[in-house]
Amino acid sequence: MTFGIKRTHLASEITPALDGSQVTLLGWLHEKRDLGGLRFLLIRDRSGLVQAVAAKKEVSPELWEELSSFKRESVLAVKGIAKASPQAPGGAEVRIREVLLISPSEDPPIDVVGKTSADLDTRLDNRIVDLRRVEPQAIFRIQSTVASAIRSYLRENGFIEVFTPKIIATATEGGASLFSVFYYDRIAYLSQSPQLYKEQLTSAFERVFEIAPAFRAEESDTQRHLSEITMVDAEAAFMDYQDVMSLLDGLVERVVKAVNEENRRELRALGREALEVKVPIPRITYDEAVSILDRKGVEHEKDADFGTVQLKALSEELRDFYFITDWPTAARPFYAKPLEGRPERCESFDLMYGWIELASGATRVNDGKLLKERMSSQGLNPDSFKTHLKWFNYGMPPHSGFGLGLARLLMVLTGKDNIREVVMFPRDKRRLEP
Repeated sequence: MTFGIKRTHLASEITPALDGSQVTLLGWLHEKRDLGGLRFLLIRDRSGLVQAVAAKKEVSPELWEELSSFKRESVLAVKGIAKASPQAPGGAEVRIREVLLISPSEDPPIDVVGKTSADLDTRLDNRIVDLRRVEPQAIFRIQSTVASAIRSYLRENGFIEVFTPKIIATATEGGASLFSVFYYDRIAYLSQSPQLYKEQLTSAFERVFEIAPAFRAEESDTQRHLSEITMVDAEAAFMDYQDVMSLLDGLVERVVKAVNEENRRELRALGREALEVKVPIPRITYDEAVSILDRKGVEHEKDADFGTVQLKALSEELRDFYFITDWPTAARPFYAKPLEGRPERCESFDLMYGWIELASGATRVNDGKLLKERMSSQGLNPDSFKTHLKWFNYGMPPHSGFGLGLARLLMVLTGKDNIREVVMFPRDKRRLEP
């Protein structure tokens, strides 16, 4: 049938000020209970919950009986009179006059109310119903705020949003963590990163950013790794890595402020205090980090990336946001620019929160000859990158940028330990559905 019922108010708009007004609610039956001659329906919509009450003496016998048959998560239209009630959520309720069952529900596969918990795999198997719960709703409303704050901040700083291909002919950074796909009569790959495209685009637009998926054939089956991730990538001409770290200072500050101001209710639902960030975010060099590890007696491989053991040891002293800078050149991608006078180190950084890596960035090599040398030194064939390298013959500006994992930032903001909690439909080695 054609749906012609119009909502007059959201759940959150049912307040004592509406006392005596006729209202129409549209939403889901979150919970119900009987109390003698009263039947209580808790109605949920995008704004929250409102209590609707049917008194046996105020409704028809047919409706009174029908109300007992509705199952939780059924979609209902409720017409009634708003009434001030100090005992009701929000100080007001709706006295039911009519109810229309729009879409019935079977018994939900998980408890949306939250009285009975379910393990994460069960929740992910039933994700759409799980997303009706208060906590997941809070997480993804915060995610929306974060993405909006990132976009507005970068646009205010002269960046334009771009969209680069996700089916590519050549690996961005080399390595084996690639998904291959059949592309007509040849093999192509799912993009690990927009790195090469965003570098090229600085020669046309100077400042570009993208919020988009990236694909990594991750062998790591941990609480912070996935096969499909959402990355925030930005690249700017005439900036170096120090400039980009300052840009990230402002971006993190903007995001935290936006969440604290716009998501108070969601933070309360997650049991989170308002997060604080002090800018400029502290910076330590890789060599200073090594000194901390040596002082703590923590073993580490010379001039290599830090693993979980090393990062957790560092986080005992560096608990909040901080940068690790000037990484070993051999441990960074071929496009990271070596430090002048100290080529074994490069102009690069990681943005950390405790032991979690949130972002990586660097000043890029903008000299085509040096870039070929860096490729060869890492066992890559420059001929495989000829489409990228040719643009360095046409005025490639000095440039720098970063890539930030949206889900990892969301883990920090929401206090979740497993990245699958903060991704709507996570993909890893074991999960391809729903």
